[in-house]
Amino acid sequence: MHPNALRLPLHLAARLWLALLLIGLWELTADAGPGSYFPPPSVIVRALHRVWFSGPASDFFLTEQARSDFPVSFGHLLSGWVLAAAAGIALGLLLGRSERAHDYLQPLLQLCRSVPPPALIPFFVVVFQLDTSMYVVTIAFGAVWPVLLNTLAGVRAVDPVKLDTARVYGMGRTAQLLRIVLPGAAPQIAAGLRIALGFGLILMVLSELVGTTSGIGARLVNAQRTFDIPSMWAGIALLGLTGWLLNAAFLLVENRLLRWHREN
Repeated sequence: MHPNALRLPLHLAARLWLALLLIGLWELTADAGPGSYFPPPSVIVRALHRVWFSGPASDFFLTEQARSDFPVSFGHLLSGWVLAAAAGIALGLLLGRSERAHDYLQPLLQLCRSVPPPALIPFFVVVFQLDTSMYVVTIAFGAVWPVLLNTLAGVRAVDPVKLDTARVYGMGRTAQLLRIVLPGAAPQIAAGLRIALGFGLILMVLSELVGTTSGIGARLVNAQRTFDIPSMWAGIALLGLTGWLLNAAFLLVENRLLRWHREN
């Protein structure tokens, strides 16, 4: 066997051995009884399959509940993340490029940033009612800060010599933004977007704990109220796997899109 064929399995084993060991210990020591608050992983996996992934092959093995919950939750997450990305990048560019805007807006932004997003959920419920916009705005408010701060830091880190040279050669502000500032700040913007995705997932669940009957967060509340502990843990496991997959997918796209930056 070629040595390269063993490289990937050995790499995965080196990274996952501790997690697999802990899961194995959990399986051996957990109480599998119906009243257990900490069921073993095998029980959680069966609940995960039963609740969301035991549907027909024609529906990609998704149950009716999954087909109801997933579009709602991930629709909220995607909409809130896109809104946070647009607002964070725009504000970060403005504050990074304009000292006057930075001086005027920085105190207000610091005040808003200090407010925990979950504390604003009652306010958003009053303003937006229990509508899709409430969930989207809650996610966007919490996810915008890593995008804004990383964009601001990336813009401020652009080499001023490049900007001075561009001005000497008569390059306009728009051209400087597109050809120098955005490419220079791209790695930090991408890092902010990736962090915001994790924040968005957390706030997606928190916002769905309030007044909704569909979505992964609502399913968690229902499982807790009915003392369906395996289903509750299945929801937690689903969210953990979703966060891991989203982060891995974003890193893959980021590495491909920013390959030119590392090569330079």
